This record gives sequence, structure tokens and C-alpha cells, in this order.
Amino acid sequence: MKDILDAIQSQSATAADFANLPLPDSYRAITVHKDEAEMFAGLTTREKDPRKSLHLDHVPLPELGPGEALVAVMASSVNYNSVWTSIFEPVSTFSFLERYGRLSELTKRHDLPYHVIGSDLAGVVLRTGPGVNAWNPGDEVVAHCLSVELESSDGHNDTMLDPEQRIWGFETNFGGLAEIALVKSNQLMPKPDHLSWEEAASPGLVNSTAYRQLVSNNGAGMKQGDNVLIWGASGGLGSYATQFALAGGANPICVVSSPEKADICRSMGATAVIDRNAEGYKFWKDENTQDPREWKRFGAKIRELTGGEDIDIVFEHPGRETFGASVYVTRKGGTITTCASTSGYMHQYDNRYLWMSLKRIVGSHFANYREAWEANRLIAKGKIHPTLSKVYSLEETGQAAYDVHRNLHQGKVGVLALAPEEGLGIRNHEMRAQHIDAINRFRNV
Repeated sequence: MKDILDAIQSQSATAADFANLPLPDSYRAITVHKDEAEMFAGLTTREKDPRKSLHLDHVPLPELGPGEALVAVMASSVNYNSVWTSIFEPVSTFSFLERYGRLSELTKRHDLPYHVIGSDLAGVVLRTGPGVNAWNPGDEVVAHCLSVELESSDGHNDTMLDPEQRIWGFETNFGGLAEIALVKSNQLMPKPDHLSWEEAASPGLVNSTAYRQLVSNNGAGMKQGDNVLIWGASGGLGSYATQFALAGGANPICVVSSPEKADICRSMGATAVIDRNAEGYKFWKDENTQDPREWKRFGAKIRELTGGEDIDIVFEHPGRETFGASVYVTRKGGTITTCASTSGYMHQYDNRYLWMSLKRIVGSHFANYREAWEANRLIAKGKIHPTLSKVYSLEETGQAAYDVHRNLHQGKVGVLALAPEEGLGIRNHEMRAQHIDAINRFRNV
């Protein structure tokens, strides 16, 4: 690995130099183990501790197949799917690997007794397989997490509709929380050259997800002037939705859970911010009963902040806890876009407020290649900025996942893989200087 790192840091190594570098037989990776999938049986979700299930192992280098690339991972990040994997909820990810392994001789590689996790990376291409023409060894890249086979016609209008659509590093093996990752070449995108490795690695999954859910016509199709309710507006997903709303001329109404998180939203340029804890909103009377009076009180607060207008688009991802309120406060003909459901998958809402007011619920899941590319292009142009708040070493990934699980973080948390320290990989210092305050916004909290 030292020769690979030396070549990357030299900045003078050629494509031929990278192609001729010997690859190691094994590499370090964050894994969960199949024989531990029941280790948290009987515990509540909150009691499950990722620090106990995530391991730093040496694993064999996977075989490189057609249309694939091996990438030296300089940095990665923790997403909520890393937490789900680590606590084996809602199901063990080994069921995904088993199913993928049955697809073909090539995909059998993924069905292993360990799962290398992680759905983000920034790094350098080491090898490409047969049929890869757009990328070469030595290219500095980031990767989006959409893995598709595209053998069915269903996915050719929108690749997210491919019957074999999967999330890399969650539903496939050989993910990004490792020193080397295996990706399909159509996951690769150019690394924004004004960002460090860890900054460039942090937007991928959440930035692309927010773009499709809010901006794309496959999601809400946000337009100028829209009032957009954004739950968790300073978090890993919501912080990008807030930026997209502001950059697109919409009016974000940011819902947060503390004064510190409210300040982050205001620093991004948002003016309408609701601290739900300070306001004391309790949308559920008990485990089984929601409180419509609280929906109404919440709606009144929104109208106070919007000059009497209701919500055009709700950017929904908490799920069960907030969904009834989201449907209620949306204007007639408005849209609720939903993904993730981090507070619970079983949503309940009063259908009278949906059906009689002609509202729409749109399910949104990650992004297709074009949407991911457009979202990354906005990062590269300095229109949208990473929301990195803290960086961990590969050895500390368990703690990083624990912090995300317990909502102890702001924005995104990064993980250094091969990068020996933070702040490396910056190629365009002049552009960086123009955006340095925005790049560091979540660091300064």
C-alpha cells in the first residue's frame, strides 16, 4: 500500500505508472461478520452499538471483472445505511449479498461471510476491467453508490428502476470504508479539485439523494419560490436539501432540534427556522395515537414564517415520527417526497388531507447516474458545498457510526482510509480560497 500512496501523493505519476503498480493481495477494510448477525437480538434499536459489530479486517483483494474498476480509497464517510448495516436492521445485509450472489458467476464474489461496507469514496483509479474506456489508472475520482446491471428494459429510462438496482457497499460487497474498493466504472465521477480527499468523499450519497428527491423531475421538481419544508435541515441529508433550495431560489423552512443546528441553517442563508424541541412539538400522544392539534400548531408556525403560505414541498426522511404532520401541512396540490424513514418505516397519516386536497407522495431512492453527475457537478462548481463536520480514522469507524446512530454529529462525518492526514488532495487552491468559509461551515460549529 505504501507504493500506491507514494504514487498518489507524488502528483507526478502517470497512468502507466499507476497501471504498473503491484496490487496487494489483501487490504484493510471495515466489515460486519455473518456469524454475528444475531448479536443484538432482543435489544432495542438504540441499545445496539456499532462499535461492537464493525471490525477492521485484512480482506483478500477481489477479482476485477468487466466494466469494473479498483480504486485506492483515500477517504470515505459514514451514512445512515452504514448504521443500518452495523446493527443488522431492518434485516441483515447478508441477505442482500446472498441474493446478489445468485445472479451470475461474477456476482458470486459478493456472497462472503464478511461484508465490506461503505457507500462513499474519494480516491484514485488503480485498475480498470475489460470494456472500460472512460477512466484510466491515476484518475482522481469520487463514486456514487448506484449499482445496476441494465439488462432489463425497465432501467433504461431511469436507471433507478432497473430490477437489479442496488446500493454499493450496502447491498453489494467491497464498499468504500476500506483502503481499496471495487466499483462499476459507471459509478465514477471526477473528484472536485478544490476539495480535500475527505471533503470530496462526504457529499456523494446524501448530495445525490437530496438532488433527486428535491430538484429532479423524478422527485419534487422544485422551482423558484417554492416553500420547502426540510426536516433535519442541518443533518447529513437535510443540509444538502437546504443548499439546493437556497441555490434554486426556493424558500427553505428548516426544522432542527437545537439552537446550534438552527444557527447552522442560518449560516447557510436560511431565514425560516423552526427548533422543534424549543417549540415542544409532540406529534404523537402515545405509541399508537397521533395528535392533529399539534399538526395544526405546526402549520400555524409555518404560515407565520412564510407570510401566510403553506408548504409546496416537504423533504421527508424521518418517517413515522413526522409523516402525519408532513401530509397535513402541505398545501393543496403539493408534494411530499420521502426516503429513508430513520424514525420508523410504518408511516401513518390521515388520508383525507391527501386525497381531498390532491396532494402527492413521491417515493425517492438515491439517484440515477445523470442525477448523481449533476449533483457532483454543482459541488465541483462551488454552488453546493460539503457539510463535513468531523473526520475519523479507519480504526475509529465504529465510533463514527455510533455518533451517527445517536445523532451526536452535525452534517456528515468523514473517515480517512489511505490518506495519512486531513487536508490532502487539494489541486485548485485559488477556487478553494473563494469558498473556504462555506467549506468549513460545519467544522466551525
